[in-house]
Amino acid sequence: MNHLIKLTPILLILTLFSSSCGTEEPRSITAISWGGSYGKAVNEGVNIPFSDSTGIIVNVEDYNGGLAQIRGQVEIGNIHWDIVDLEIADAVRGCDEGLLEPIAINSLPDGPDGTPASEDFPPEVQTECGVGSLYYSTVYAYNENTISDVSDINPSTMADFFDLEQFPGRRGMRRVPQVNIEFALIADGVPLDEVYPLMSTPEGLDRAFEKLNTIKDEVIWWEAGAQPPQMLADGEVVMSTAYNGRIFNAQILEQQPFVIVWDGQLLDIGQIGIVKDTPRLQDALDYISFATSAESLSRISSRISYSPARKSGMALVNTHIVAGVEMEPHLPASPANVANALQYDWKWWVDNQDDMNERFSAWLAL
Repeated sequence: MNHLIKLTPILLILTLFSSSCGTEEPRSITAISWGGSYGKAVNEGVNIPFSDSTGIIVNVEDYNGGLAQIRGQVEIGNIHWDIVDLEIADAVRGCDEGLLEPIAINSLPDGPDGTPASEDFPPEVQTECGVGSLYYSTVYAYNENTISDVSDINPSTMADFFDLEQFPGRRGMRRVPQVNIEFALIADGVPLDEVYPLMSTPEGLDRAFEKLNTIKDEVIWWEAGAQPPQMLADGEVVMSTAYNGRIFNAQILEQQPFVIVWDGQLLDIGQIGIVKDTPRLQDALDYISFATSAESLSRISSRISYSPARKSGMALVNTHIVAGVEMEPHLPASPANVANALQYDWKWWVDNQDDMNERFSAWLAL
């Protein structure tokens, strides 16, 4: 017994030394997303299953979009982001600037029925450096309990959002030119198929800003997607533009009396990209393949009301994983909701983003 007691500390030291020598740092990647209810859906639907499947840890950080932080990392050669959830216009601009890695569509897994990825992803979601993930939309919404304080009727059209006479009160809008310009023209009576052609003319842009002028003094500007539901809940605004999924989660999980107005919704596609020159390229590619499978996308869509970008993904989406409600009526790309939607023209914004940012900033300062 005494002999064993004397040897135990020695054995313990040898065991610990042996274990430490044979242990490597766990592999990890950093995925950047939009946070909030969407970030939670991605974490539960993709990140955790990916880590369980591969052993690769997914570190998550949030941002509010744009390329500035990616550009800064690439320019100084200090890459600490690997995967970024991007607006499609930023994905294309980032690719053109050499900020993102190219991703071959045919390197991605087939659909559940064997359909090649190049056919399973619609053409409009495929770009050189980005993989389509989810259709989402910017809509506007109101609080059913507070709208009655300002009007005898409920808003139902994009024109109502700009109607301060019938619906007096504050409006929430994202502090960027995109979407706001399109919404202004739709509200001013421009047919959906004429919005972007008109935006390509000086007269069309002047018309949009003139319409924005009519509500400018009543606008509270937001930057993060979590802000509109909070502003609506607090009664800070009468109506707000918002991402449809944020409003859905507030409706379903928080029992908020919010109503989405789908008229004139701006239907957009999110993309996932890889930061150029990441030293964790293969792990990032493995993540992209996993995250954009039909199964992964459907897991996200079962947690938040965004439509899978893969055609095969829709068949896998049924009810909300927590609330049990049917998801199709809440998805932006469902037939009913897309009937009067404007498809976001990311090419127009790639060509005009800098000029529009400058004009919008100058307009805000007036």
